[in-house]
Amino acid sequence: MATSFSPVHKSSDLVKDYCCGACRSRSIEEIAEMYCETCLKCFCGKCIFHHSQLYADHITYGRGDMNKWPLTKKMEDFLYKCEIHKDKKLKMFCKDHSKPCCTNCAFLNH
Repeated sequence: MATSFSPVHKSSDLVKDYCCGACRSRSIEEIAEMYCETCLKCFCGKCIFHHSQLYADHITYGRGDMNKWPLTKKMEDFLYKCEIHKDKKLKMFCKDHSKPCCTNCAFLNH
């Protein structure tokens, strides 16, 4: 009897952009399917079921309403990082150049 082994099923290209906060506290990494605006936390399908049973009046948003979810820490770091000085965060807005800049850019360019 021949068996086939495929390493593809064990790997994944899936990026977990939002993880369930309840699962993460138990060292489990599950993809979040809902965000609770009241709790300010993301939940997977299993956890949102229990959350909804306990907190029926909380406002939740699914993946279809991700514009109402907060930015992930990785995305926030990416958006606030200086393009020139990778180790610096954007701290100011330069009116002369009409763009955000870090303290190094502000010092060097003015």
